[in-house]
Amino acid sequence: MILAHAAAHLAHVPATLGLMFQDAAAAPASSGGGGFSILDMLKHMGWIDDVIVGILFIMSIWSLAVMIDRALYFAAARSQSREFAPKVAGALKDGRLDEGIKIADRSKKSHLAEVVTAGLQEFRSYGSGGTITDEQIESSKRALERSEAIVHAKLKRGLGSLATIGSTAPFIGLLGTVVGILHAFQEIATQKTAGIGAVAGGISEALVTTALGLLVAIPAVMTFNYFTNKVEAFDVEMDNSSSELVDYFIKQSQR
Repeated sequence: MILAHAAAHLAHVPATLGLMFQDAAAAPASSGGGGFSILDMLKHMGWIDDVIVGILFIMSIWSLAVMIDRALYFAAARSQSREFAPKVAGALKDGRLDEGIKIADRSKKSHLAEVVTAGLQEFRSYGSGGTITDEQIESSKRALERSEAIVHAKLKRGLGSLATIGSTAPFIGLLGTVVGILHAFQEIATQKTAGIGAVAGGISEALVTTALGLLVAIPAVMTFNYFTNKVEAFDVEMDNSSSELVDYFIKQSQR
């Protein structure tokens, strides 16, 4: 008896699936919906989804601008620092403090040059003659630390927006999907039609916003991590340069 009842119940499954796929085939023709291409789905979105797509587009342009700006800035900082380091080291080795400052001034985008310049200028402000005091060295050390903090903030400029975009873009896209699915089910209630065809178009249009959110977020997160590692490497280089410059001042005081 149980097997007979189960067989009778399962006999209705093919018929039900057949009705669902008939509805799916008939839905585009009866509802006037477009195809399933990206452009067709964007055209048939509601105004809320259009606003969300616009927000995601602005976020993508903003993140792209930050990526280009940081990439150019970091490339210039790396290139100028490689030229600056051996030149200023040679000038300081020969005791030409003013020449070292001039070399640093010519490397405007070098993170190392900006830090070293602050330390050299503070050291020179005490005068080149006479004995080098501990106070003079400590003052130069504090100037180096202040300059490092300023340069670190410059290097990180814009990275916070990349982190924000990377973390919020998927949720903004998901909001568009939720709104689109709600709209699709409202259409079912209005038309009083059942089957997968009644919601296929609306759900596919709704999922576009989630896809766009992920397309915006993934590059933002990847570049944020990449640039953060770059900033950490620059911080290490600035710390090493500051330490070497303080050692240079100490050696000069012992002569």
